[in-house]
Amino acid sequence: MGRDEPANNENQVFWESLSVEEVLSKLDTDLEGLTDNEAKARLEKYGLNKLPEKKGPSAIKRFLMQFNNALIYVLLAAAILTAVLGHWIDTWVIIGVVIINALIGYIQEDKAQKALDGIKHMLSLKASILRAGSRQTIPAEEIVPGEIVILSPGDKIPADLRLTEITANFRVEEASLTGESEAVKKSIDPVSEGTVLAERKSMVYTGTTVRAGSAKGVASATGTDTELGKINKMLSETETMATPLIRKINKFGKYLSIFIIIFSLALFAFGYFLRDFTIAEISLAVIGLAVSAIPEGLPAILTITLAIGVQRMAARDAIIRRLPSVETLGSVTVICSDKTGTLTKNEMTATTIYTMAGEYTVKGSGYSPEGSIIREGSPVDLSTDTILEKLIQSAYLCNDSQLKQDESGNWDVKGTPTEGALMALSKKSGKLDFETKRLALIPFDSEYKYMSTLNVVEGKSFIFVNGAPDQLLSMCLQQLGKSGPEDLKKDLWQEHIENGASKGLRMLGCAYKEVGGEKTDLTHSDLEEGLILIGVTGVMDPPRPEAIEAIRLSQNAGIRIKMITGDHILTAKMIGKKMGIDAHDKVISGSELEDMSDTELRQAVKDCDIFARTSPEHKLRIVDALQKNGEICAMTGDGVNDAPALKKADIGIAMGIKGTEVTKDSAAMVLADDNFASIVAAVEEGRTIYDNIRKTLLFILPTNGAEAFVVLSAIILGQTLPISPVQILWVNMVTAVSLGLALAFEPTESNTMKKPPRDPEEGILGTYFIFRILFVSLIIGGFTLYAFKSEIGNGTSLETAQTIAVNTLVFGEIFYLFNCRKINETSFSNKFFNNKVALGAALIVVIAQVGFTYLPFLNIWFGTSGVNLSDWILPVICGFGVLVAVELEKSITKKLGRKA
Repeated sequence: MGRDEPANNENQVFWESLSVEEVLSKLDTDLEGLTDNEAKARLEKYGLNKLPEKKGPSAIKRFLMQFNNALIYVLLAAAILTAVLGHWIDTWVIIGVVIINALIGYIQEDKAQKALDGIKHMLSLKASILRAGSRQTIPAEEIVPGEIVILSPGDKIPADLRLTEITANFRVEEASLTGESEAVKKSIDPVSEGTVLAERKSMVYTGTTVRAGSAKGVASATGTDTELGKINKMLSETETMATPLIRKINKFGKYLSIFIIIFSLALFAFGYFLRDFTIAEISLAVIGLAVSAIPEGLPAILTITLAIGVQRMAARDAIIRRLPSVETLGSVTVICSDKTGTLTKNEMTATTIYTMAGEYTVKGSGYSPEGSIIREGSPVDLSTDTILEKLIQSAYLCNDSQLKQDESGNWDVKGTPTEGALMALSKKSGKLDFETKRLALIPFDSEYKYMSTLNVVEGKSFIFVNGAPDQLLSMCLQQLGKSGPEDLKKDLWQEHIENGASKGLRMLGCAYKEVGGEKTDLTHSDLEEGLILIGVTGVMDPPRPEAIEAIRLSQNAGIRIKMITGDHILTAKMIGKKMGIDAHDKVISGSELEDMSDTELRQAVKDCDIFARTSPEHKLRIVDALQKNGEICAMTGDGVNDAPALKKADIGIAMGIKGTEVTKDSAAMVLADDNFASIVAAVEEGRTIYDNIRKTLLFILPTNGAEAFVVLSAIILGQTLPISPVQILWVNMVTAVSLGLALAFEPTESNTMKKPPRDPEEGILGTYFIFRILFVSLIIGGFTLYAFKSEIGNGTSLETAQTIAVNTLVFGEIFYLFNCRKINETSFSNKFFNNKVALGAALIVVIAQVGFTYLPFLNIWFGTSGVNLSDWILPVICGFGVLVAVELEKSITKKLGRKA
């Protein structure tokens, strides 16, 4: 292609399948690199090498977004209606509740977002390049197509590169992009056109990391044209799902608002035409009914309840980015998890050793040197085990990796993961105090499948070889036995190798031979005879122990776990077995998935829990299929390849330590400690929050129902309202938020994680809930009407009668609060007083009612008057009557087998 043509155009170029010469020709460059003028011209044409930064909504817009809720719309409509009728106190009270709700939501989301702010790590900040043959260091964002980029160990790859020159051991870790746990050995040889990304050996990609060796490559794509850019585009096109709670609340609010409007119009007509109310009187009464029926405190309570969940999760190292996600966690029916770095540690670990002395088990995981080597139940003493001592020498000396501990105490490897596993193994042996010197090296090469070094150990010269066991078996005629070298038993070693492989282990062989002290160089021909096999070591990317327990707890809670990984099928199956998620003993590969229709995939996700060799598009399809099957789907992950699926899922959960910034930005929740077990705690917390929200609804709706019943009775009977609209607003403002909020602090019930996930299609209100709402509405409303009529019958003034009626209504709600602490079980137990917030809220409401009754300015605002001390007896007796009646109802319905 010509100099002025873009690197990636409508006619896609398969760079991995072209020779180096063809690539350089198409990109109009050469191995000396571009000139400064050429680079400047291309920079102007193609733009900076960076992904478009998604600009979030402004602070004002984020605040206004808090009003996007059906119940808020109902409240605003009620506020407008009261303003039109001139009842400004009513209007400002409703608007105040709405604004408080919005502020709480905004503050919580803002806090969560700030907790995620940090340095962007996905693109390298600096890059080494060749400009007209001269090596330069430039900002990575200035790289253009055709640039020759120089790579060294530890470098973040700054653009998609077609390799042009590499060292023999050049390896790149691509786990964040492909899901592969092992660093990939690269080559400059072209591969077949259309080869899957994980097997394009001639390419390296933006955001991945050089683990070993050095290389040069020509930039074939930059910015949005890179593989990372394609994923970023996919993210922008992926729709974020509404949470179950929001969907249900919106549906509930919609139906409630329609019902209120229709019923209010019907009641207006009834009162005006059949009860001879004036327009002003019936309008005021209908407003009272509408205000009483609208649970204006509910949005604020929901937001505060969810915010409490956010704070609890933050204490458990889980950062909630979107408030409703707390509740969503409690409703998930399936968790789709990436393998590498999420279920596993993304750290190769030696777990098993086979020598002629027997089988050894290696304790400890990851790159940490802490651990031990066990045989027959006891730690091994290398001073008495010469075979294992020689294997440790080979693992330690035939090795170019380094283990380093960061400030947080985490261990990482500089070099290949496999060599890191052998280095950690050697350090666990505790015997590395011998004198040694390396004289020569043959680096690992995929053609020979081994690495070899020439070392002087305690004054003697040895050649050590580590590599593929099949290769070493073909090179050795002897093995190291307890008494020294002996004839090789190839069948026995083949059995060990197959046994390890069946456990999902990657097997590595170790061999050696002693040479004369005059030897100072090393060639492949030196390994053609005389090698003695020491043993074989099995390494793997180990499961996180806490993740295994977390999966067990999740399954006990009725949640299915599905592992979706880019790793090999055998590895995925073995890890799945260790994790306990191979219930169907079936693995579907990405290529099989590619051939499935959407209908076939919907069935496949029911029958299979492990998916291997998957791409980002596959993960999206799997999540979509699960959602179409009616599942509430969570997706965990840490790599860029997980981001689209995380955004698509009902709740995306990103790893905070090893997770990429792109992944975190796409997730609804970030685990700050990368601990899969925290998800189980989050699910438990989510279920608790949902239970508490239902308890809140069970409290608020009957109290609103009681108010509506009182107003409705007065209209039907053509009588004065026992409670005025402004008094109803007082009750709702004081009791709903304070008493209802107390239920948000209810602790987790003992059987929370023993129940199956609730049906995603289940309404937020069930048949029993509706019965309870009607039952309690009639009891509290009936007591309120009784109190009002009794006072009016005794000749008490309207203001005093309404004051006593309001106090009766409020005390009914106070006592009913303690009924709601347990939905089905009795509230009379030794834990009756363990929610201190509920007791405190009840006390606050009592104090508020005293002020409502006796403070002069409140008497003026709300039309109340002071009462005698004896006038408090009836409200208290009625309230206690509510408590007893509801507890009797619970007992009866429990015996009948009815549950909420």
